[in-house]
Amino acid sequence: MRMRLRTKLVLAITALMFVVVVSLSMIFISVLLQHRVEEVYHTGDLATYEIFTAARYSMEQGFASGKVNLQDPEAVHRKALDSISNDPTLKNLLNAIVVYSNVVSAAYIVDNDNVVLMHSLSDRHGEVEEPRLNFLHVYQASFLGKWRGVFGKTHEYTLNRAILLNDKTVASVRVNVNTVLILHELGPQLQRALAFSLFSLLVSIMLAAALSNLALRPLELIGEQLDRMTFAEAVAGPKSAARLDDEYGVVSSKVDRIGRQMRDVQEVFTALKDNLDQIMANLQDGIMLFTREAKAVLVSASVEPFLGRQRRDLLGYSIAEIFRNGRNSSPLDTLVRNAFYDHHAFQGLEVKNRAGKLVIASLDFIEENGEGLGALLTLRDAESAQKIEDELELSRRLSAIGRLTSGVAHEVKNPINAIVVHLEVLRQKLQHLPPETRRHMDVITNEIHRLDRVVQTLVDFYRPVELKRAAFGLNRLVEDVVMLARLEAASHGHRVEVRLSPLPLTVRADYDMVKQALLNIVINGLQAMQELPSATLTITTATAHDKVGVIRVRDEGTGIPPEIQDKVFNLYFTTKDSGSGIGLAMTYRVLQLHSGSLSFKTSDRGTEFCMELPLAETAAPSRESTRQETA
Repeated sequence: MRMRLRTKLVLAITALMFVVVVSLSMIFISVLLQHRVEEVYHTGDLATYEIFTAARYSMEQGFASGKVNLQDPEAVHRKALDSISNDPTLKNLLNAIVVYSNVVSAAYIVDNDNVVLMHSLSDRHGEVEEPRLNFLHVYQASFLGKWRGVFGKTHEYTLNRAILLNDKTVASVRVNVNTVLILHELGPQLQRALAFSLFSLLVSIMLAAALSNLALRPLELIGEQLDRMTFAEAVAGPKSAARLDDEYGVVSSKVDRIGRQMRDVQEVFTALKDNLDQIMANLQDGIMLFTREAKAVLVSASVEPFLGRQRRDLLGYSIAEIFRNGRNSSPLDTLVRNAFYDHHAFQGLEVKNRAGKLVIASLDFIEENGEGLGALLTLRDAESAQKIEDELELSRRLSAIGRLTSGVAHEVKNPINAIVVHLEVLRQKLQHLPPETRRHMDVITNEIHRLDRVVQTLVDFYRPVELKRAAFGLNRLVEDVVMLARLEAASHGHRVEVRLSPLPLTVRADYDMVKQALLNIVINGLQAMQELPSATLTITTATAHDKVGVIRVRDEGTGIPPEIQDKVFNLYFTTKDSGSGIGLAMTYRVLQLHSGSLSFKTSDRGTEFCMELPLAETAAPSRESTRQETA
């Protein structure tokens, strides 16, 4: 969770004060501890010196009062120890040092074997006193060493001073100092330092909060101005009135001017964006506009199926990030990336994308006065382009055939009429014909009438049709067609499954013509499954691109062989013994008359025909509901 600027400022000031207070406290404690350790050391050292001087005096008095063989070292040593052990003045000195010192816990003299010769405690005479840790180590240690020495587990240390006779140690003066006494003196001062630190931290937090409010208040006022600019409110007012003789007043006035300019620019930009979005939404080709730094600043929605990525994952990214070079890169990625690096434009190149689909790509570099401004990349579906070209070619061929057929039909119609008239005259004149001859004349008559029907069909097929347009829903159309096809499905034990869109899918078209067109496809699908028991014909309604209504009819037949797939919409082309070859051609023409389209996909598991008609009104896509019916 991100912290507010005010919180960061308070924490920063508090941390700074904490560091300062802790540093000062540590310095104070360090100085206090150093001073107290030095005081203890000097006190103990002075005590050892006093005892040392008194012991030396005792030895001198002992040697002066008694006879001793100075040539016998052992006798001299014994005389020195006896002098120290039996001197009452030295005993009183030891007791006085312990009584009047607040850090010395014991004072005593031991021989070289650590046997007590004289002790401030009378009952310790003659006992062995093991040497303790010398307080000199604490005195000479660093701050941390002094801290561990005073506040550690060891609380009693010793200060030593040797008593020499003829340059040899005969005894040692020892003074024990106890750190508990030091802690007792340092405790109140440390408590006062801790209380001062806590009080300083509390005051620093309060000061930090006050200073943050004072420092950030101008930013809050500027933020309020920016908010009013965002909602297109008047910046001038009681809250925005600022003194121009301080920094905030200067910034506030500049914000006012920027706000007015931004609102003007925003209005122009909004209008341009709406127009551009409307244009881009209607484009089937994918368009990407790049800056001179090769970053995408404009991406149409139709780019997504070409690159397999959402617009939000493309805007603001560079060429190298969009068209990556790696194991999963496609020829399209390589082509566009290399063209940008080489600054080489190309037009209408067919290349595959990552999905393996063929794409027609074009790249143009935008320049002005020899300076590069960016680049425009256009992507087009090669299959869709080829499909459109095929449909245009088919339309041109049908149009040419129509013109030719209308002329041929006109020329053939007149001879047929003459033949029919003269055949009837001949039939009337020849009243008594043999049965064999009459049968031949009947055959000629029937064939002439069939030829006349064929010519009439050609004339009707290519004759301009007056469409009776009306608004109706594709869902209702499907229900009516399914009702008519129910008998055909039931006769072969087939099922018809209907999946209707929850949207009405309203179109404006000639209901009877579109109904007949759909019925032709449904009947063809049922007939394709005649040899299959319990097969299912599925009819689905949906939307495409929010502006096109779609009806899909899928059968479970054996599919359309590849060698005849380009002939299924040809007039009079049929693979059925009793077929006329007019149904799909008529359906294709009906969809063309209504600015729609008819296509199919086939495999060995069935064929799906797709009828597309423009919707009368825009309908938002929704999840389709499914309803099943059994014929």
